[in-house]
Amino acid sequence: MATVVAFHAHPDDEVLMTGGTLARAAAEGHRVVLVVATDGVLDEVPAGGSVRIAELRASAAALGAARVVHLGYADSGNGGTLLPDPADRPRFVRADPAEAAGRLADVLREERADVLLGYDANGGYGHRDHVRVHEVGRAAAESAGVRTVLEATVPRDLLVRGLRVVDRLRLPIRHDAIVEDAYSPRSAIAYRVNVRRYARQKQAALAAHRSQVRGGGRLAPLLRLLLRLPAPVFGLILGYEWFTDASLPGGSAPPAELTALFRGSAAPGSTSAGKTSALPVALRQTTP
Repeated sequence: MATVVAFHAHPDDEVLMTGGTLARAAAEGHRVVLVVATDGVLDEVPAGGSVRIAELRASAAALGAARVVHLGYADSGNGGTLLPDPADRPRFVRADPAEAAGRLADVLREERADVLLGYDANGGYGHRDHVRVHEVGRAAAESAGVRTVLEATVPRDLLVRGLRVVDRLRLPIRHDAIVEDAYSPRSAIAYRVNVRRYARQKQAALAAHRSQVRGGGRLAPLLRLLLRLPAPVFGLILGYEWFTDASLPGGSAPPAELTALFRGSAAPGSTSAGKTSALPVALRQTTP
């Protein structure tokens, strides 16, 4: 069995972008490890510990992850002026990138990771911590010798169409931080993972992040709406997850144990098209 390490910026990021993939990998017998750069907290952590990390552990349990690691950084926030560091730890974007990559590389070596999941070059929608995850993840993979690096994203055209529907229906969901050059063009996407069968796990993991669901953040109304949906409907809406392939020189398609999971689905003309052609025919024909 393979070991998949998913590197995220904040608690709750793991669900919407990779939750189904992680649940499916765990269900198929692979070891899944969740690493977050920050605890999602802007201020000093209370003596009782971070609520967001506790929620992350509950989410990880719902997804079947075997281990959760926090690299020790504070949330950097997004937009506006970067706040000073809290007294107990640095903000992720102020941390020494080499030190942060070293911390992640230590986990990768300890786990003997086969695959690292990170974020695309845009950091999705440009959040400063997400962009830094992209940078630190690649550096750590190179240092630890993890050759297969897949970066979570969304097809940009699909996202834009969805936001237009939100506007047309006048749903109370703010998305001004998401612009039309966010995420990745369809032509850059190498893998589309079918996770519909794991909708219940993904929805349960989302529900574990109670502070975000019940809070006043811009995505809270959307999260509450998603949790009210029957699991089959939730699966129809969030039944696929997408990845670009940023594998390092000498890397290739994911390990044979994972080829049924990371199924090639690059768009025609994509720079990733044909990457699955070297896989055994039986594996390429596996239905997710």
